[in-house]
Amino acid sequence: MDRQSVRSSNISSIGYDEKNEILEIEFLSGGIYQYLDVPNYVFEELMDAESQGKYFNAYVKDNYETTKIR
Repeated sequence: MDRQSVRSSNISSIGYDEKNEILEIEFLSGGIYQYLDVPNYVFEELMDAESQGKYFNAYVKDNYETTKIR
């Protein structure tokens, strides 16, 4: 999955598979996680957020089934 680099103190890059509703996040720590059944609007709001880290913690983390990729 292609990811876009972001400026964040915790997140390195973010990608989204619209067809399968999979949000993929690479953290600065090196971990890569996929969040399943994430609606497109959540991805768009995450990318547009003033702070991706704060948005992630409030609306993504612990709200979607998660798979660790690396």
